[in-house]
Order: sequence, then structure tokens, then C-alpha cells
Amino acid sequence: MDPMILITVGLGAFVGGFISGFAGFGFALVVSGIWFAALPAYLVPPLVVLSATAGQLTGLAKLAKHISWPKAWPLIWAGILGIPIGTALVAYGAPERVKLIVGVFLIAYTLWQFMARRSVPQIRVSGLIWDRIIGFLGGILGGLAGLSGALPVVWYQMRGLPPAEQRARYQPYNLAILALSTVSMLAFGQLTSEVLRLSLVSMPIVILGALAGVWMFGRVTAKGFKRAVLTLLLLSGIMILVQSLA
Repeated sequence: MDPMILITVGLGAFVGGFISGFAGFGFALVVSGIWFAALPAYLVPPLVVLSATAGQLTGLAKLAKHISWPKAWPLIWAGILGIPIGTALVAYGAPERVKLIVGVFLIAYTLWQFMARRSVPQIRVSGLIWDRIIGFLGGILGGLAGLSGALPVVWYQMRGLPPAEQRARYQPYNLAILALSTVSMLAFGQLTSEVLRLSLVSMPIVILGALAGVWMFGRVTAKGFKRAVLTLLLLSGIMILVQSLA
């Protein structure tokens, strides 16, 4: 295998693993841009899904005491219900248009948060109905444009939950969506021998990166975590916007 391909795969794996371990999301948006530059396009989505799953499992294992499956289930089940709807809408709508809207929303939201002179008011709600709604909408976005994680992250940040509480809810959701994507790709024959060989390179490095990210998460303040997540959301919004306009 070309050494440059191995270096690029390894670099993307470590960076993506670190971000996944630190923030609990963002692997695909960051790594796809790196891997598309070196790998055939058909290899990138399944390699991203397998590698991101390794990163999520590592994060969940290291942060098990913070994870709350009962709190995450409403989000997960609603998201799973939304995915096929989003997939069906691909045939009738324009995913690029949806990406454009989501990209603009993420940029506007993060700039609003960064530029606010005073603390932005937090949303106070009770019950799980809104978690289900956000999970369902996130699932639709995931099936339509591969953007399932953005809404839950923004939602829990707007609710003002502590970093560990945010991750307790949206990280199991992200893992469930990745697991569903893995099963779907397996069913459609996308997990080829070439993808599996590359995953043997990427996954150990992803795990190392995720461990480093989890270590950093344990040492950052709530304010520092919020700013880091906002920065990642802003970069994600910019990347989504560029992709939708390309």
C-alpha cells in the first residue's frame, strides 16, 4: 500500500479520534475532508463509519460512569425512526439544499453564542418530548444528508446541561446511528476487503486518539468545553456550507 495513503489515513484517524474522544461527535466532518484527498471516494464513507464507531466505543468505555442509557433512549429511538424518512426524502428533495440550511444555521448559532455580551438564556423544559422531537429531526437529517449529530449537540448546549450530562445523552445516540449505518453498509456490500484492510490501519490509531481526547475532556472546564464545542460546530458549519456550494 502507498506510504502516503497510510500516512494520510493515520493522520485523519488520530485527529478524528481525538475530536471524538474529547467532544463525543465531529469525527466524520473532520476526517472525510482528509481521507477524500487520498482515497477513492467509494472507500471513504464505510471507512469513516467503522473508524468513528471505534472512537465512540472507546469514549463510551472510558466515560461509562457519565453515560445514561435511560436518558438517551428517547433520543435514540426517535432518531432511528427518522432515518428512513430522511433516506426516502432523498428521492424527492435536494440534500445539498438541506446541507446549506444546516450549515447556515450552525454558523449563525455559534457566532451568536460567541458574540453575545451576556450569557445566552438557557432553555428550560421538562419531560422527554423535546428530546424525542430533536432525535427524530436529527434522524431525518441523518438519512437525508448524513447530519444526524448536529441538532442534539446544539439542543443540549442550549439547555445549559453540564458537559458530562450532554455527552451522557448524545454520545449513545451517535453510537446507535453509527451502528445502524454499519449494518446498512454491510447489507449493501460496502464493507469490502479493501475497506476492512484500511480499517485495520485506522482503528487502532483512532482508539489512541480517542483516549487522548477523553484525557483532555477530563481536564477542561465547563466553559472551555463549551467554547471548544462551539468552535467545532462553527468549523462543521463552514465545511458543510462549502460542500453544499461546491
